[in-house]
Amino acid sequence: MEVMSYLFFGVMTTIVNIVIYFLCRDILQFHFAVANTISWILSVLFAFVTNKKWVFHSKSETKAEWIEEAVKFIFYRGLSYVLDMASMFILLKILLTSDVFAKFLTQILVVVANYFFSKLLIFNNKKK
Repeated sequence: MEVMSYLFFGVMTTIVNIVIYFLCRDILQFHFAVANTISWILSVLFAFVTNKKWVFHSKSETKAEWIEEAVKFIFYRGLSYVLDMASMFILLKILLTSDVFAKFLTQILVVVANYFFSKLLIFNNKKK
């Protein structure tokens, strides 16, 4: 059930990320790096809430526990952001692929990495 919830909210997070990216890139005409950063920030906020509440059912008993989870979550999502940006750069600037192909491929890599970060390193010590 946890994997299914993660996949559902992972897809939802990916949709948030992709929609925001293309709004910033195509409508607002931002550079891909700026558009990617904005979409990352908003999707991380969405993912933290959904992962904490509905995927891993993590309950923070104190404000310090909540802050610790949030910091870990942002840190590990930051690592996946580096993976995302590096992959986008390689796919767009070196391999000259399309934005659509690059964004979808990088999101697959990011979803897999984020699941393992969340499962093993962020929400792993909480009672369900």
